[in-house]
Amino acid sequence: MEVIDGVWYMQGVDRNDPSCVHSAGELLEVIEKVGFLPLFSNEVDGFSVENMTVAGNWWCGDAKKDPWEWRAVLARTGKVAYGKFFRGKAGFVSKKWFPEFANYRRDGYDFDARYEDGKAGYKEKLIMDVFWPSEGELWDATDKIDMFSNEVKEKAGFGKGGEKGFDGTCTKLQMASYLTVKDFRPRLNKKGEEFGWAVAVYTLPEYLWGYKFVTGCYKESPKDSCKKIVAQVKKHFKADEKTIRKVV
Repeated sequence: MEVIDGVWYMQGVDRNDPSCVHSAGELLEVIEKVGFLPLFSNEVDGFSVENMTVAGNWWCGDAKKDPWEWRAVLARTGKVAYGKFFRGKAGFVSKKWFPEFANYRRDGYDFDARYEDGKAGYKEKLIMDVFWPSEGELWDATDKIDMFSNEVKEKAGFGKGGEKGFDGTCTKLQMASYLTVKDFRPRLNKKGEEFGWAVAVYTLPEYLWGYKFVTGCYKESPKDSCKKIVAQVKKHFKADEKTIRKVV
């Protein structure tokens, strides 16, 4: 997106352009091929969903052609991770590339070890404690697989009169690859009926794909994982290494 005279304008391509992505299915193919894809335009030319889609289709509300709606469509497939992964802004990481991504962003740390070494704050721990299995629990514990963002906020103590900065803390956890968005769903009232706008449903990548898979690259150097990620993006987009590193 760019601002001209105070007005936001979406970038994009003509619907008849051979490179144009027309559906969530086509977008999934791109993400699985490239491995990483920010939602909005950035310093790497063409490296975003925005740059591959028709500008006028955004926020039209039709899930068949609205890239904004595709976030939820793809997140719930379990084939990609969606979250604020790119400088605090949204985007996708394919399942295949997530272990390298996690190794790089986590610097080889599980969250508990990261916290113990003083590399994560107590607000981040409050949120992770809502999901993270206590000693002896299994990673597939059904009561902790996913939660509406408002549920997480309340259970982690960020509700009315509680801690501040919930959204920013969630962004930090997503940037570090510990938290991801599994879906967007309307909330449910006491009668079990849907109401209001669809909200993010958070989960841990480990609940999506298993602990062993997500941490499968921990034996590698995080720097090596970073080099692989940069090289992968460079295979598909024309940009120097410094620019790619800035984005990813």
